[in-house]
Amino acid sequence: MTSPPLVDAHHHLWDLAVRDQEWITGPALAPLRRTFTERDLKAEAEAAGVTATVLVQTVTVAEETPEMLRVARDSDLVAGVVGWTDLTAPGVADVLAALREGPGGRRLVGVRHQVQSEPDPEWLLRPDVLRGLRAVAGAGLAYDLVILPHQLPAAAGAAAELPELTFVLDHGAKPPVAGGETAPWAAGLREFAARPNTVCKLSGLVTEADWHTWSLRDLRPYADVLLDAFGPARLMFGSDWPVCTLAASYGRTLAVAERLTDALSRTERAAVFGGTATRAYRLDTLTD
Repeated sequence: MTSPPLVDAHHHLWDLAVRDQEWITGPALAPLRRTFTERDLKAEAEAAGVTATVLVQTVTVAEETPEMLRVARDSDLVAGVVGWTDLTAPGVADVLAALREGPGGRRLVGVRHQVQSEPDPEWLLRPDVLRGLRAVAGAGLAYDLVILPHQLPAAAGAAAELPELTFVLDHGAKPPVAGGETAPWAAGLREFAARPNTVCKLSGLVTEADWHTWSLRDLRPYADVLLDAFGPARLMFGSDWPVCTLAASYGRTLAVAERLTDALSRTERAAVFGGTATRAYRLDTLTD
């Protein structure tokens, strides 16, 4: 019996010679202050048995998305790209159409914005943002949500407002793993997961824990909430490489996700580690 595809639904790449990553500041993040290329990723992913990946934006700069699409075009590993565009701009639909028509444009599978940095907790419900999200849905793309727990109610509201759009929750909305508490994060997460057009990434937990002392026991309560709220059919593995390396190597990050889902059936694990990402991002329909 052949093994099902193993998809890493969330990672990053950056070249500091092309563009600074201004968020990488301070001594704690110093290990990330270097260039991470597709070749670096491929060495890690192939060693772990990963067969396809989704490359996700890191900065709110329009030029980054075409660069990532060219990387995907030239890669036999990067299957999809989650890029960035200004959702509040009046010409969002035209920008997305231009990206789809450019080099590697067929690999564009979603859009993301650093909502976690927006001071307005209801930013996602602003009329101009909802208009932009409708354009994302109209382009046949998903919308990745990088948010904090207090922004989950607005995310649930946006998902209710736009049932035609698939909302992909990154890192489980960054639960307070280091603090050891699940409330009120879990309640907000369940409210969001109650919308049928939502999916979630089993990603980022190791870096929400204490980077140096975390254990599987610390992560399991949060993974269990994610599994219960979304079910395997709406949960997908993501490494969050290279950010994960602050707390765990690529291989260990994958191994931990496998341990956190060890009670699932073979079919359910195939969903978490490939099927959900393939469906949510339509990876099986992409051509250059």
